[in-house]
Amino acid sequence: MAAGVLSDAGVRGGDETRDGGPQTRGGAETHGGAREEGRARGRRLDGASASGRQGGRDPFLDNARFLLVVLVVIGHNWAPVVDAMPGVKAAYLLLYAFHLPALALLCGYCSRHFTGRPDQVRRLLSHVLVPYLVFEAAYAAVDTLVWERPFAVTPTRPAFVCWFLAALFVWRLTAPLWRAVRWPVVLAALVSLAAGFTDLGGEPALPRLLMLWPWFVLGLRLRPEHLRPLRHRAARRWALPVMAAAAVGAWWAAPRYSTDWVLMAAGRAELGADPLLYLEVRLVLFAAGAVLVAAFLALVPAHRTGLTALGACALYPFLLHGPIVAAVERTGGYEAVVTGGLLAVVGTTVLAAGLAVLLGVPHVRRVLWPLVEPPFPAWLRGRGDRAATTGGKDAGTAAGVVAATGDGSGTGPGPVPGPGTGAGPGAVAPTGGEAAAAGTVSGTGTGFATGTGFAAGAGAGFRTGTWNGVEAETRNGNGFPTGTGTGAKARAGNGFQAGNGFRAGTGTAPGSVAAR
Repeated sequence: MAAGVLSDAGVRGGDETRDGGPQTRGGAETHGGAREEGRARGRRLDGASASGRQGGRDPFLDNARFLLVVLVVIGHNWAPVVDAMPGVKAAYLLLYAFHLPALALLCGYCSRHFTGRPDQVRRLLSHVLVPYLVFEAAYAAVDTLVWERPFAVTPTRPAFVCWFLAALFVWRLTAPLWRAVRWPVVLAALVSLAAGFTDLGGEPALPRLLMLWPWFVLGLRLRPEHLRPLRHRAARRWALPVMAAAAVGAWWAAPRYSTDWVLMAAGRAELGADPLLYLEVRLVLFAAGAVLVAAFLALVPAHRTGLTALGACALYPFLLHGPIVAAVERTGGYEAVVTGGLLAVVGTTVLAAGLAVLLGVPHVRRVLWPLVEPPFPAWLRGRGDRAATTGGKDAGTAAGVVAATGDGSGTGPGPVPGPGTGAGPGAVAPTGGEAAAAGTVSGTGTGFATGTGFAAGAGAGFRTGTWNGVEAETRNGNGFPTGTGTGAKARAGNGFQAGNGFRAGTGTAPGSVAAR
């Protein structure tokens, strides 16, 4: 899991938080962005907020994401002994029946507000694609050091957990497409089933991407009210019996079915199943997975716990536990687990959970954050994007939005009616030092204009763009309008508005308003 579920940074930029980017004021983007990145990194190192859903974080989601990563680490520690121990195989089947679908579903849920804005794409690149490439190289080095294989970085064949980063990158980029079609979950399920009948080259990453896609799309369709019933005590009461029944079913299935069915890495041909059996088992897995994901989420605490802070940084144990598992396997540690029997498996499970906690502590994050959550280099931002975000806001055009530049000149193609009074779409209607215009700019207090989408001046060069084709103003060093507007607003007198929001000076211009 990566940016989207596994890290705080992965879900920012319109996912769990609603802010659109770094909130800086004035100054250059490089300095303001660096300050904001530093503050964000400090929040990740210190953990989630101190109480409740502070700072846009939901303790329920943080708890769920960390518990799922713990299950990932446990599952990877069970994998080397599955074939030798039937009981472990049953537990493995139960685990993989729901924890990968739950990961994909939460990724989709945290991608609901992804629209492809530049800031969102930048975060996707820096917090999913870059860690993917970095850890592909890291796992290649582990293969060389531990298994004595030739060093080879193969991005098209993801290593270990890196397949999930590759899948998330594709899933999130396509999120806007699924909003554009009818019945997206049904269509994604058909794609998933069809993937099992297709020769995908024998690499596990692409089959998993396609076969788990319906869970991501289902997460895109969910809303907070859909998850709210799972937080009630009544839901927890039925969740435990459901999990117990599923454990019995997994015990029955262990000697009859391969673990490849739940790993979602093999198609019908690799599984050796006839088409009808393949469809039946996949549909049963869809249904069982939905029930088990709901049961798991019902068991997740909805309040803050001692591990909630680690949920904001779950990407660290997710990516870092692989080399440790490889080292234990290389030294024969899992052979000792098989020899030790059930007690050794329990001990390994406890150690795996402890490893997940250890890899998420602040000391580890302070050292490795440049690899796991690197900032996006300011010099790689587009020129227009850098100019638009200099004041910490995105450039744009919209009705009722004042767009100003900081060069001290400007024009306004639209009219402003009457001295002291007036109304009309896209026009400023001053009345007693205040401004009010339907759908445009509303003013309160002593004449300072505020309103939805209105850019209140603060610092030179606050925002650029146009305003409903009516007025384009410039702002002086204090962020207040200055200059004249062609056919629109003409200010005379001292030619500026005072810093407290009052209009200073008198004068008229053809078809304009005398500033009062």
